[in-house]
Amino acid sequence: MSPLVAGRSARVLLVEDNEADVRLTLEALREAGDGVRLSTVGDGEQALAYLRREAGFTEAPRPDLVLLDLNLPRKDGTEVLAEMRADEQLACIPVIVLTSSAAQQDIEACYARGANAFVVKPQDLDAFMDLIGAIRRFWLEVAQLPSR
Repeated sequence: MSPLVAGRSARVLLVEDNEADVRLTLEALREAGDGVRLSTVGDGEQALAYLRREAGFTEAPRPDLVLLDLNLPRKDGTEVLAEMRADEQLACIPVIVLTSSAAQQDIEACYARGANAFVVKPQDLDAFMDLIGAIRRFWLEVAQLPSR
């Protein structure tokens, strides 16, 4: 059952190095409704440490959904995605690539590595807020997700 429909908090990991985008995403999720607990990391190595509960993240909750930027320091989003899909403990966590890139090669690379969706961040603030609300509604209210 979807986390929010089941009456429990949904856990989302946002992997994003741009602080402004982190703040906007948090605001958009709050505006879309209650029940989402957002954790953030700023680079690909931190994302994998968080997901594997290593190096300062030993108590990190398993997310229901990962929002993954592509252009990250230390390890880019396609590398994070490939490592997640190769790890049987992480392979079933849904990953939405949320990026400013609309390059066909990025789209194809992400789907080839197992992305569940590839979404280009709109430049317009209202459109960004609407997009995050739509992601929240579909992935956390409608879609059936694997258990934690």
